Amino acid sequence: MKKILTLVCTVLLFLSAQAQDPHFSQFFSSPLTLNPAFTGKFNGSYRVTGNYRNQWPDINNAFTTATASIDFHILENKIAYTDNFGVGIMAYNDNSANGAVKFNYASISTAYHLGLDEDGYSQIGVGFQATYANMLINTTKLKFEDQLTTLGFTGVTSEIFSNPSALKSNYFDLNAGVLYTGSSNDRNNYYIGASVYHITRPKQSFSGANYLLNPRLTIHAGGYFPMGETTTLHVSVLQNMQGQASETVVGGAVQFNVGGDDPDKPTSFYAGTWLRLKDAVIPYIGLEYGDFRLGATYDVNTSSLKTASNSRGGIEVSLIYTRRPSTERNIHCPKF
Repeated sequence: MKKILTLVCTVLLFLSAQAQDPHFSQFFSSPLTLNPAFTGKFNGSYRVTGNYRNQWPDINNAFTTATASIDFHILENKIAYTDNFGVGIMAYNDNSANGAVKFNYASISTAYHLGLDEDGYSQIGVGFQATYANMLINTTKLKFEDQLTTLGFTGVTSEIFSNPSALKSNYFDLNAGVLYTGSSNDRNNYYIGASVYHITRPKQSFSGANYLLNPRLTIHAGGYFPMGETTTLHVSVLQNMQGQASETVVGGAVQFNVGGDDPDKPTSFYAGTWLRLKDAVIPYIGLEYGDFRLGATYDVNTSSLKTASNSRGGIEVSLIYTRRPSTERNIHCPKF
């Protein structure tokens, strides 16, 4: 029985491993999980980002994901005025099966953005990211249905795993990306980028079995454009491909400038919707105040899974703090 249960745990892990990486509906608010080339791509001295997602809560808290990161500029006085050089660190946690399966990640990334014109309105950036990943199945949180034997119903959750250490694994990983951004004035910006995660196809060893992690290719693009004196349209699109899995997300939001004491940091309200094709509708609201931007989405499941999830795809919250001191060095960068 112990061997059977261990096998079941292994299968659970590899089913998760062969699916897509943990992802955010607000992919635009989690730059270092989207593309390493976003490292240092912001207007300010440093940026702190936090994200939390609870996906399919009606299915025994199927997935809860959280990340926190900080990135900043370096060597500003050593490089050209139109360039910028960034470094970032990130911690990333993903729990599934109501916390029974845990993934923990720690990453460090760097990116250099080269100015393509004398004003730095257009830049091309290249970024790299190194990651250490740790995986664990907590056997105390595994719950199995009773089984019927010749002695009647027997509770299998009382089984003791003889080798819990076999339910742990870790690996090192390498990711990379490129990003082009452009602007024609101070009120617009557009970008296109691509990233590849798991370039080295790290080997996951678990309970005597090995699995090579599939690379994840992400292509993304977007921009913002003025609609009036106090409104701006933000749009973005994302295509993820990993193994046999893929997702397409497209949508946008309108930014309404509602005033504020600092004309360089106006208070803004955001409202919009993204679509994960064949899966979910994702309404979005956001508030920008000073150096903070808070965003919230709620996935409304539209796929065949909506029966099990009661159409509740998941809630997600993001918070970005960008320290923006008064400076003549202005970096034109994407928001969504």
